[in-house]
Amino acid sequence: MLQRYCQQPSIAAQQVGIAETVRLVKEMAKQAGGEVSVFDDCGGNPVICAEFAAGPRGNRDKTLLFYNHYDVQPPEPLDEWTYPPFGAEIHDGKVFARGAADNKGDLTVRLQAIIALRENGGLPCNVKFLIEGEEEIGSPSLPAYLEKYADQFKADACIWEFGGKNMDGQPQMVAGIKGMCYLQLWCHGADVDLHSSNGAIVDNAAWRLVQALASMKSVDHRILVDGFYEDVASLTPELVQYAEEQPFHAERMKEHLGLRRPLISGDENPNLHLWYAPTMTICGIESGYTGDGSKTVLPRRAQAKLDCRLVPNQDPDDILEKVRRHLHRHGFTDVEVSQVNGERAYRSEMNHPFVRMVKETAREAYGVEAVMAPTSAGTGPMYPFGEYLGHSLPIVSTGCGWWNSRAHAPDESIRIEDFEQAMLHMVLLLNRFGETQG
Repeated sequence: MLQRYCQQPSIAAQQVGIAETVRLVKEMAKQAGGEVSVFDDCGGNPVICAEFAAGPRGNRDKTLLFYNHYDVQPPEPLDEWTYPPFGAEIHDGKVFARGAADNKGDLTVRLQAIIALRENGGLPCNVKFLIEGEEEIGSPSLPAYLEKYADQFKADACIWEFGGKNMDGQPQMVAGIKGMCYLQLWCHGADVDLHSSNGAIVDNAAWRLVQALASMKSVDHRILVDGFYEDVASLTPELVQYAEEQPFHAERMKEHLGLRRPLISGDENPNLHLWYAPTMTICGIESGYTGDGSKTVLPRRAQAKLDCRLVPNQDPDDILEKVRRHLHRHGFTDVEVSQVNGERAYRSEMNHPFVRMVKETAREAYGVEAVMAPTSAGTGPMYPFGEYLGHSLPIVSTGCGWWNSRAHAPDESIRIEDFEQAMLHMVLLLNRFGETQG
């Protein structure tokens, strides 16, 4: 099941293989014994709903929701893959494929756990799946589906899409996620590229854009957009304690990634920044000539893409307006900005019994203490789940990846051993969840 699923391309950004993947996922869920519906009436790529009823001895008053996505990142650059990105080849105990870790392995783990339970007495509770096809492009259509089909996806708790082992071999999970304001900026200086000799008298679109970008962040990495931090809530002692207690191997990270500069968190615990601090990152800049050799040109246009990772209480639409006001206030009225996508942050209550249950069953499955962080440094559509399925909905993300899974990069992989342990974790969690009352 896993190899067949990973062999099917499903690239949302390029609209490659979406229809074929929907058919395949529907078939996989039916093979596991689910009742499957496909929703495609709110735009975008279809959303799949798979429902599994509790067995004869199961708790029909409890429902666990799994969130997964069937779309994957583009596999480029293709020449940096050791094995074919959609070959799903097995080497040294690992499955190599685009989407193996993010997020096809995790969906397969959960379906296999359901099959195992159904073959051994039945499910201990009701189970639902929401499987979407636009996560890798910001889930723009998902809120509309959640709003329209909220009753279909109602549940008592939710297991999110991803997770994996850290460098110490501990399963690493999160109970929340950062938001996102993804922006595009561009500047036009002329109708055509000019000979660079005109730089003596003609302003340069690339310089204008670089100067506009530099005005938004200081050399010590403080975001300078007025009001950017005003909605950021103060950290509670409990949240600070979580960050201080969790390991962070800075030197190992530097060596593994080949980092050339010190971490910008300075002397502070990097977890405090990864989990709780908003960011502004230049994702890409494009202008002029960047090919081999020289071309003396004054570019007519320049563009950049930024992502701002947001924390609870920050609103992506508000951040967009603050960036616009900043640019105008600093004289960059010729620099245009638009929002590509936006998502708000979400954080579960760390003391919720379900959060503790996920961590405890992980310890049983993996034989080591699990790590639970309040927030992921990454982004996903958790907020609309809380908005439409219940603001107190506990959500925990856990999965079958490992610290070097290389999600979004060439040679993405999962280890078969981790896949099997993650499956055991899901079996134990479903059994424990079915035992709870109310």
